[in-house]
Amino acid sequence: MCIALISTAHPSYPLIIINNRDEFLHRPTSAPDWWPAPNTHVLGSRDLARATQGTWMGITTHGKVAVLTNYREQTSSEAIGTHSRGRIVNSWLTTPPRERQTTHDFVQSMVASPEAKQVGGFSLVCGYINEPLAIVSNRSEDMDHITWVAGEKNTTRGLSNTSVDDRSWPKIVDGERYMEQAIAEHVDKMEDEEQLIARLLDVLSIDTLPRLTKLEDGTVDTYINHLRKSIFVPVIGAHSAREQAGQEISAAHVEDESKNPAAAHADGVNYSTGMYGTQRQTVLLAQPNGRVRYFERTLYGNEAKAVPKGEGDRSFEFTLAR
Repeated sequence: MCIALISTAHPSYPLIIINNRDEFLHRPTSAPDWWPAPNTHVLGSRDLARATQGTWMGITTHGKVAVLTNYREQTSSEAIGTHSRGRIVNSWLTTPPRERQTTHDFVQSMVASPEAKQVGGFSLVCGYINEPLAIVSNRSEDMDHITWVAGEKNTTRGLSNTSVDDRSWPKIVDGERYMEQAIAEHVDKMEDEEQLIARLLDVLSIDTLPRLTKLEDGTVDTYINHLRKSIFVPVIGAHSAREQAGQEISAAHVEDESKNPAAAHADGVNYSTGMYGTQRQTVLLAQPNGRVRYFERTLYGNEAKAVPKGEGDRSFEFTLAR
């Protein structure tokens, strides 16, 4: 149950976006980096489990930004669509910079797209830094169902695996409140940027998940109706023979990818079993002068092994192209 929190409440950073990616931990995922040609203007991690190699969050050198969250279904298997959701994010981020596409036009085309209906349910935050961002769902019927955020100062909006108007999820309401508190305390104490990132990571690490049983004895389906209660999702499920097989498949795919980057991973491989939890934490900071800081922390590697705190951190800094 991923969460994205978007805020314009910091006086020095007109836009801050933070995100937890909650996923099955043996699902192969690349480290964040600039993408290979022809998409060298895109920065973000990539999902290597499906041929699209899409992303859930990314930014471009010209200020396009996107964050995607899935819709919660009653079981994990129901959340899988014919196509990868990542291709929707890719279609926004990978448009060549010279082809200036407005957020409104992209969202309008997505609402009308039959392809968008063939993936699992999702909400997508997209737009340009320093402009209002759209939140669009593939369950949106028309442009009247689009929500616009980050258009005014001192606002914070949370989004998880439900409709943008659903305020019944504690993790969304709590996340907004904790993010605003973190920003206010950072400003009050006149802390530096590293301390701001640390505070935002602390928000993303707040664990209030009810313990129905020992976490290692449960499954994501056991906890699926409780994941909405916690910003951070601790590891649910234990290593099993079935998961070990999945890890071996994952490792083989990653090895093939390193030998042949153009090779696509088989969409037929099922990564929706085994250990589940918060896998990645991302912080995006944008300043008025166009400077962007993109920070991502990996908590679990592709073999579902915990990464010692700090060892999976990647940080990027760049200035938006004019």
